[in-house]
Amino acid sequence: MARRSASTDKVTISLSQSLVRYANQRAKRLGISRSQVIAEALIAQEARETEELAAEGYRFYAEEAETFAAESSHAVAEVFRDAG
Repeated sequence: MARRSASTDKVTISLSQSLVRYANQRAKRLGISRSQVIAEALIAQEARETEELAAEGYRFYAEEAETFAAESSHAVAEVFRDAG
């Protein structure tokens, strides 16, 4: 799941003791570093947000298409009526 980057930056963050304990336990259980645990959590959150934005966009365009179809159906029917 971890995305490999060509370069990394070191950052200092403050976390509650319970989150640090959780990160330590997860790192030990998975055999990875605590930094990797935190990076993977951020990667997963970024993926969720990207999926939510995509879904929102699809809903918007679906509504637009539905509105267009409803508004243009009379014109299309008229064309077919006149052609037939």
